[in-house]
Amino acid sequence: MQGRAWGNEFRTTTVCVDEYDGQVPKGRLYNPYWGVAPFNSLMELLLKMEELLDRMNFPQSFTEPRSFSQPQESLTHAPPKGELQSGKCGTFAVRVYFRQNASWQGSVSWLEGDREERFRSVLELAFLLNSALSGEEPPKKAKRTSA
Repeated sequence: MQGRAWGNEFRTTTVCVDEYDGQVPKGRLYNPYWGVAPFNSLMELLLKMEELLDRMNFPQSFTEPRSFSQPQESLTHAPPKGELQSGKCGTFAVRVYFRQNASWQGSVSWLEGDREERFRSVLELAFLLNSALSGEEPPKKAKRTSA
């Protein structure tokens, strides 16, 4: 058998946002494969999620990532036993289905708001998280007009 099939519990990462000050999220992400990893900004959250996806090799990346330097190893903490993960400001279940076009495609569920939305890029995911945490509506998609 070439690859390992991951169970559904590994495909969902819980993002717990404990602080949201000046549109900067701080909290922790949780995945059964990795445990709990704290983050102090949106960039740190995205980099840790990308590292998790790379370590699991699921979903496989469509392109090789480019960078100016080698990524540093990040430290993770063991998950608390039997403790339900939730954030003080918001809790989100993120499922990445594909990593194509140097971005992610998937769905995000806002657990307190009992809503689920699909996203086509990391930027769209960031807008969805911001709209839930700030109480603002996400930007409207422009309608195409025929010329």
